[in-house]
Amino acid sequence: MTLLVGILYIQPFEDGNKRTARLLCNAILLVSNCAPLSYDSVDENNYRESILVFYGKNSLESMKKIFIDQYVFSTQNYLVK
Repeated sequence: MTLLVGILYIQPFEDGNKRTARLLCNAILLVSNCAPLSYDSVDENNYRESILVFYGKNSLESMKKIFIDQYVFSTQNYLVK
């Protein structure tokens, strides 16, 4: 999650920062034999608001909830045992 919000915060690229952050986050999860996050069940407005709360208030609570909820969703729907 640190990588995810770190890339979102520093905005190293002109475009694609959110996509890049999610891709790198999933790469780390996959290398660690963990289920990747899909963000399929995340409300787009909630995701945007969570990012804005992180930018404006330096609070990770909303992003952390999304991350945990998506990890639970992914393990229930995508993890192969």
